[in-house]
Amino acid sequence: MADFKRANTRQPAPSVLYPKGNDMNSAQQTKFVSVTPPAAIIDNAAVTTAAIDTLGWDYLEVFVYLGATDIAMTVCKLQTSDTDGSYADLTGAVYGTSTDIAGSTSALPIATDDNKCFKIEVDLRGKKRYFDLAATCGDGAAGTYITAFAILSRGDAPATTASGRGHGNILRA
Repeated sequence: MADFKRANTRQPAPSVLYPKGNDMNSAQQTKFVSVTPPAAIIDNAAVTTAAIDTLGWDYLEVFVYLGATDIAMTVCKLQTSDTDGSYADLTGAVYGTSTDIAGSTSALPIATDDNKCFKIEVDLRGKKRYFDLAATCGDGAAGTYITAFAILSRGDAPATTASGRGHGNILRA
């Protein structure tokens, strides 16, 4: 699938997908993807990540959540590819060089960014199929606790099961 590109199409309005009387909301039409699960502290090393296959989805949100950290990250960016390999930087998704939503040059997460979440939003229409987070924690006295996950939305046929949505189980009250 080297030439995979999304059509520039729009999703039908929720009222068309789920007629009146159906209580499904947009948060229930998403898929969770674990990019890097919570793990031991990382010091002066790249984070092991899993690729994100976006086939059938039109929007991607990637969340990089830091715990305790004593050093700046040296890399935090989203990369993309037609296949699951040979990734290249996605324009606009590189912390430290890309412009943020306020119109300023973004900064890499630093030593005082304990318990902060950094987010990358991607309109997938016209983009490649696969994405991967490239993240490297700096060389500090201890290092950085980090986890990352993605939420896919605006799907062609959103899943309704827990496993189809990327979860072990779902409770609804």
